[in-house]
Amino acid sequence: MRKIRLISLTAVAVVTAGVAMAATTAQASTVQASTARRPALADFLRQTMDGLKFQEVLDLAPRTASALTVRTVDKDAVAGRSTVAAAAQPISQQPQINATVLELDNAGRVTGSALVLMSPQYPHGQIVPLDSDLHTSDVRWRQWDDAGWYTNHAQGTIDVVAGRENAAYDFMLPYPASTLKLMVNFGVLRLVDQGVISLDDTYQYQPTAISSLCGDAGSNTIRGYIDASLTQSSNAASCALIKMLWDHGAIDGLNQQFQALGLETLQLKGTNPVNGGHWANDITMSSLDAAKLLTIVNGGAGTLWTAPDGTAVTRNVLSAASRALFMSELGQQGWNWMLSTTNFCGAAYPAVGIPQLTAGRWIGPDGTMNVAGNQFGQDVRPCNADAEVTFAHKPGWVNNTGADVGVVRNRPGFAKRHYVISVISNLGDQYQDPGRPATPAGTTPVEYTQKFAQLGAAVDRYEACE
Repeated sequence: MRKIRLISLTAVAVVTAGVAMAATTAQASTVQASTARRPALADFLRQTMDGLKFQEVLDLAPRTASALTVRTVDKDAVAGRSTVAAAAQPISQQPQINATVLELDNAGRVTGSALVLMSPQYPHGQIVPLDSDLHTSDVRWRQWDDAGWYTNHAQGTIDVVAGRENAAYDFMLPYPASTLKLMVNFGVLRLVDQGVISLDDTYQYQPTAISSLCGDAGSNTIRGYIDASLTQSSNAASCALIKMLWDHGAIDGLNQQFQALGLETLQLKGTNPVNGGHWANDITMSSLDAAKLLTIVNGGAGTLWTAPDGTAVTRNVLSAASRALFMSELGQQGWNWMLSTTNFCGAAYPAVGIPQLTAGRWIGPDGTMNVAGNQFGQDVRPCNADAEVTFAHKPGWVNNTGADVGVVRNRPGFAKRHYVISVISNLGDQYQDPGRPATPAGTTPVEYTQKFAQLGAAVDRYEACE
């Protein structure tokens, strides 16, 4: 029997007002009645973000010396888990969030889009119109500045894209954290497609300077490094791949490729060629360009958009084999805890997010998950039994980054949806919800505000109502 959720957009509006529980139970009599009240995607996304009141989170390190220090070396290496809120205070200003949703047809072509910015300048969210190439020249994208977010009213000082001084909107891009690994693995698979390397080649990682982010020398196949980088979010594996790109003189070409594709904010810059480390604020990524990159990886048919030089951008930027591997690895993600929260299946906190199927490779005999030594104490099998979608995604987190980028597709028998969702923010593990329950002993804490899970669930319900 076909299982289809018929959830009204009136209920989704309740989510926008911040009452998520009512939305999960409200039902419409028909899909037609639901869609008649369905707001435009961009309006829905902005209203939902505004209604979730991200500004209510607590800051666990408010305006301390460490919070005002510009971290220029291996930002990911200093990521720590903030589980005690003894000094927690309300966040000093509206969080910095950029969110993109791209709706896809059965063939993976983009049929609808929305980009919303939220910041101290746009406290209720700002819709940014996109042209037919899923592009905008209306935003002055700025590089993230750790100290400047506090001291300069979240106003960046370094431009990511030149010539935007008179743009209508001004936005400082949060550091992408581990979502940067999407750029890294795209670059590696391009080398595979070019015949420069093979997936089964063994790469000897031999850094001439040891980084706390990257670790010691090691050895693995290219395939093994890709798997660890994308499914476990291994920093060591990703450093090895970055160093390998440097060894082949491919970093500059990768950045040029992103520009040629019209993905102007994707810039893998400033990394250290001797060890693949030094991940800092000159690595940039907008939610829009991350979503467009995954549209390529997802394999949309025909012309996806037109590049700045007038050529058609198609899925053939990567070979079919490379796209299939990339999507398979993203589908085996171990860290399902931001827009989706199935790692915490059945727990009272965090809220239920995108109702995804969780990869079995991480699930033990008792149904709980262990990801790279991180134990999650909840039995995920009930959530897998009810899973409505697959979510091929890559999250990222440090103290002042919370990000998640992925492709959602319905499972057989459930309401049709096919979309890319991409959220990049400064709300990492330095921030938490008021009243967040204590983490059970021996288990992995929740790294993000549950408002992201509520956002993911609301978008998924919206897409299921088409």
